[in-house]
Amino acid sequence: MPEVAPSALAPFRNPRYRAYWLTGLAANFGWLIQGVGAAWLMALIGGSPSMVGLVQTSIAVPMMLFALPAGAVADALGKRTIILWSQVLLFVFSATLAAAAYFGLLAPWSLLLFTFLVGSGKALNNPGWQTMASELVTREELPQAIALNSVGFNLARTMGPAVGGVLVATVGAFAAFLVNALANLWVVFVARKWPAGERRTGLPPEPVGGAILAGLRYVALSPNMLVVMARGAIFNFAGISVMALMPLVARDLIGGDSRTYGLLLGAFGLGAVVGAFVSNRLARRLSPEWRVRLGFALFALATFGLGESRTLLLSIPAAMLAGGCWLMTLSTLNTTVQMSAPRWVVSRCLALYQTAIFGGSAAGGLLWGLIADHGSLTLSMTGSAAVMALGAAAGLVLSLRDFDAASVDIHAPWTAPESRLDILPKSGPMLCEIEYRVPAANEAAFLAAMAQRRRARLKRGARRWTLSRDLTDPEHWTERFKTATWIDMQRMHLRRSVSEAQLSQQLRELTDPSLPMKLRYQLVRDPAAEARPEDGLVRAVDP
Repeated sequence: MPEVAPSALAPFRNPRYRAYWLTGLAANFGWLIQGVGAAWLMALIGGSPSMVGLVQTSIAVPMMLFALPAGAVADALGKRTIILWSQVLLFVFSATLAAAAYFGLLAPWSLLLFTFLVGSGKALNNPGWQTMASELVTREELPQAIALNSVGFNLARTMGPAVGGVLVATVGAFAAFLVNALANLWVVFVARKWPAGERRTGLPPEPVGGAILAGLRYVALSPNMLVVMARGAIFNFAGISVMALMPLVARDLIGGDSRTYGLLLGAFGLGAVVGAFVSNRLARRLSPEWRVRLGFALFALATFGLGESRTLLLSIPAAMLAGGCWLMTLSTLNTTVQMSAPRWVVSRCLALYQTAIFGGSAAGGLLWGLIADHGSLTLSMTGSAAVMALGAAAGLVLSLRDFDAASVDIHAPWTAPESRLDILPKSGPMLCEIEYRVPAANEAAFLAAMAQRRRARLKRGARRWTLSRDLTDPEHWTERFKTATWIDMQRMHLRRSVSEAQLSQQLRELTDPSLPMKLRYQLVRDPAAEARPEDGLVRAVDP
């Protein structure tokens, strides 16, 4: 039985989190109001159903392209840095879009270009913004903080679309874009006062290119992360039909206008707000896996209902149910990512998760729009509901694992060896060599433990890991791995988790106690290459 979760509102006791949440609420209002303006404007200027679907795709594609670099910058340089720069870009793009709309300069493809640019700014902002919650609250309150973030977004979804619909109908789409620009500008003024954050290791920031590769490597070697991303991609692939085709549901199935569209989006958002509290209660009774399965199944039912309904009396409850399932499923998956990733790589893991789910959104928005264009809107909604139902069944194969704190908590700081070479941070390649003497009776257990160690080392940045056995002394084993530079070696060791420290203790118990493990750090040298400062000079030894 899962442990009792904190109150759904517990994070609000923290004043820093309250300020962060309110700032996010303002940004979400602007974002949702602009989204209504873009989707409705596309329908008005002659866009086909597939072009209306491409509005969501043009927002989702940048999330795939730029989320990982943004996550790498957030991990390396700090969350405030990436938030500030991305909000400045959002202001510039949104203000330009407002001006273009005001002067009547937009055609369907130019509108898609601007939504792509605005989506790019949002993609740069998201990893740092979302993982900042983990810096403000305790681990026990993190699921509630993530759910409250979604509540803030969906409060904006509840009222923002209605405001957006009124603005578009009475003033024009440019007003919706201008509101978003002003909201982004306000976030800039608030976020610049936030603390820059501390560098935990004392090492210089990791280069962005290397940080991206490190994030990719970590996720590729983390089966549970891959499962979360696959489930999220499936959910968004099927579920995006509701958001992408909602303007057409309002106009063609119900026979309404932009206000009807705003009401449906408002119902979706209200359902999400209610869903946050329901999800918190379900967390006390159901595992994350079962909450995700329930979200898939009920969202399929809601999507089918939206496709078949011809009246607001049925469509509004269906939209509310979809909103509740949307929040419960995605906040559960988001929480799983953030609680399963160490702090040093959490923004990159979340960025890759977002890449996966927005990739699903991009593909789904295109597919369901094309089906609505060449088939029918009802057929498109029914098809996406069927895929969502299959996604619920996918949990039988791609099941979420329980969270293990020991796998993400960092162990005590590592002490570098005293080197008799004057080496620089960029000196390398570096070779680490560890010798073990393992009695024959412990061989099977030793190999099983070393398989875990290999994965752990590679996730932290080791390269070319090998385990070898001496032909003349079968009980003598040697583990070797490399890093590109000395500073990479330091980073790798400073990322060791509690579970890896426990694994090291297990390995000690499997070795011959009379012959302890031997550890050596070596600087690899090309004898034919010209000497460089980073190759190190022998340090004099005091007499």
